[in-house]
Amino acid sequence: MNKSALTAAVIASAFTAALVVAAPANAAKKGMDKCYGVSLAGQNDCAAGPGTSCEGTSTVDYQGNAWTLVPAGTCESVDLPDGRTGSLEAIDRDLPQT
Repeated sequence: MNKSALTAAVIASAFTAALVVAAPANAAKKGMDKCYGVSLAGQNDCAAGPGTSCEGTSTVDYQGNAWTLVPAGTCESVDLPDGRTGSLEAIDRDLPQT
């Protein structure tokens, strides 16, 4: 196998591996919405703001910049304490003190 054929094979393998890894994540999101501000501290799915890595990193209950996957169309009807609701976009409420 010449050098360019080997390089092409390596690139194709890497691309295929990336698709295989991404497939389950996309499948999990089908029929689901990212709902911000509805998870308890440490129970978010992702996006918990600066200084956090992702899943389980929210530090405040109902943290506005942390999301959890919920069934599509239900986010804004989630009832939270004090009349708050979920949001389809990050919101500036219940953020950790810096």
